[in-house]
Amino acid sequence: MSDLKYAERQKLEDLFQMGGGYVLSFTDFTFGEFVTESTGRDIYDDAGTYAFNGQSKAKRLRAFWKVEPNHVVGKLIGDMLEQCEGADPALLEDCRSIAERLQAGAPVTELSAITPQTTERDLELLTNQVRAAIDANQPEGALDRLHTFVVNYVRRRCVQRGIAFDRKKPLHSLFGEYRKNLKADGHVESAMSDRILKSAISTLDAFNDVRNNRSLAHDNRVLGYDEALLICNHVCSMIRYLNAVEAKAAKKTADNEFDGIPF
Repeated sequence: MSDLKYAERQKLEDLFQMGGGYVLSFTDFTFGEFVTESTGRDIYDDAGTYAFNGQSKAKRLRAFWKVEPNHVVGKLIGDMLEQCEGADPALLEDCRSIAERLQAGAPVTELSAITPQTTERDLELLTNQVRAAIDANQPEGALDRLHTFVVNYVRRRCVQRGIAFDRKKPLHSLFGEYRKNLKADGHVESAMSDRILKSAISTLDAFNDVRNNRSLAHDNRVLGYDEALLICNHVCSMIRYLNAVEAKAAKKTADNEFDGIPF
């Protein structure tokens, strides 16, 4: 459960306009959808996890603050701040500080990078399982699903870049092809970044072994907490960087296409 203090809760309730059971301008449907997209949680789940104080949006949000750990509550608050245009600047800044304090305790700081690249149900389910295990501070339980996510992620990036591959090609070899493409297209700006990506090839080779022999993928003796946490942090940080690289590349392509439009 989170450790939100009374004064912090009051500021958040003021900012999110929670009087009368409301939360900002959300409807029940849009609020449920927003919470799920932000945290992977279903605030209207059949088990009534967040309904023990009542059914309104505000009461469910207060219950969410009580039930969920700091970093999950902080993630939701941080995302909700983006919906508060026109709010009092001082109050908004105070609430941003609250969100940052709560998120500072996240076991994997770049977990937000683990998001599905498509709306396919299987990938959404996979992503939610990875995030749920890490949010529960059980990185050992996330290793096999995280490996599957990375395989899917790299394959999709290769498809986007027109890199042909055999589905039997192991993760580390496929990543090597992807890294070469990024470098050849000028998306890696420094020798150090390229060296880190090169080292990721051998790292992902080792990840194959962890998945097969030290995760819940099979009847294995699971890797210890600290090493599992190290692996999850390293992999999520790499995915965040690649997301940023691809976002810049997509923007550059869009800008070039726009410049080529005759007026």
